[in-house]
Amino acid sequence: MDTTPGLRPSRCALPNLNTKDWSVKRPGACKPRQTTALRRASATALAFLLAVALAPLTGCGDSDSGATPGGGGGTVSTGDNEGTTSGSAFERPALATSPFDADAAVVGHDSMIDVSHASLGYVAASAQNQSRLKLLVAKDGVKRNYDLPGDGTPISVPLTMGDGTYDVQVMQNTEGDRYVPINGTTVDAVLASEFEPFLRPNVFCDYDADSACVAKASELAVGAQNEGDVLRSIYTWIAENISYDTEKAERLADATGYVPNPDATLAEGKGICFDYVSLGAAMLRSLGIPTKIVTGYVSPDNIYHAWNLVYLDGSWRSVKVSVDPDTWTRIDLTFAAAGGSGKYVGDAKEYTDRYTY
Repeated sequence: MDTTPGLRPSRCALPNLNTKDWSVKRPGACKPRQTTALRRASATALAFLLAVALAPLTGCGDSDSGATPGGGGGTVSTGDNEGTTSGSAFERPALATSPFDADAAVVGHDSMIDVSHASLGYVAASAQNQSRLKLLVAKDGVKRNYDLPGDGTPISVPLTMGDGTYDVQVMQNTEGDRYVPINGTTVDAVLASEFEPFLRPNVFCDYDADSACVAKASELAVGAQNEGDVLRSIYTWIAENISYDTEKAERLADATGYVPNPDATLAEGKGICFDYVSLGAAMLRSLGIPTKIVTGYVSPDNIYHAWNLVYLDGSWRSVKVSVDPDTWTRIDLTFAAAGGSGKYVGDAKEYTDRYTY
């Protein structure tokens, strides 16, 4: 199985999930998008020993040596100059959702796996079980696991490794860190668009039509002429209205499996790095802007951190922000809001992408 060695206790309690990053063509945009090559691993195992199912990752305050500068453009803070935007006329699309279809699910040992929406970039699962459970998604030897509630609450998880055959299993804890499969299926996924996983909710940015964050995003998009306007409005609002929660960062320093809630962050008006990227992704995705949640390292001390990548049919350029059209561009909402507190979020100069959701 894939492991992530050398990680220290987290200040943001980020999840330990491995994923790749690429640029692809986005449907519905008025300009052609460029596609970059994918790198894929090989061989997948059906049963395995989870050494640390969702290990605490170093985030927003601790460091790990050996990280190198990450790719992707984008600067990270607001300024007095709002800058200029460009792009095709903005029209809000229908809200993309991630429903769980129990009728289509594979059932086994009080658990259900729904792969009927694989073409939309996600699979979902639900379980009624008193044991600790994980949902394992594997492709070409790359594995990702997610905490699965045992109270019947369904979760959806993204298919971020492109087209191909995915193994999906519900794993039950037997003792210690050992898990065994109790239900499983495979799906040959052909994504309607490789942007699909980044246009809809998942377990790390959960929202629906009734969510407060969706309503706020709609409010902020009123009057937007293009996607650059939308991004500028949401970015600026989050940076100016969501404060960095130092106490929460300290409290979760040794926690594992923290899952952010965009509406809770909005209501509380504060959060840690994972909260910022979850809220940003939820608001932008709800308006049809592809947005990735990325975790990795940031300079100067290789602090483990979280940020977003956005893909605009348009641009936004100001004194401190530069987002180009038709390419994945990094935005760091935590840095923008926290004012560059090196202890928690680094200096936003060099990034190393590790995991994408």
